[in-house]
Amino acid sequence: MRTIYDEADDILVLHLSDKPIVKEMSQDWNTHVSYAEDGTLVEVVILDASKQGAWPLLKSEAA
Repeated sequence: MRTIYDEADDILVLHLSDKPIVKEMSQDWNTHVSYAEDGTLVEVVILDASKQGAWPLLKSEAA
């Protein structure tokens, strides 16, 4: 899995597979999912990732 975050545009891309993308679907206005021919998940793109709470992936709490 590769995680790419574009800070300037606040876009998070979770790349799960190197299989070719054959189908893309929007789950809502800011979440887009891509699938391979065999139905497996290839990529998830989240727009406004930090505003939606998806980035950073792990938030640490101060002790």
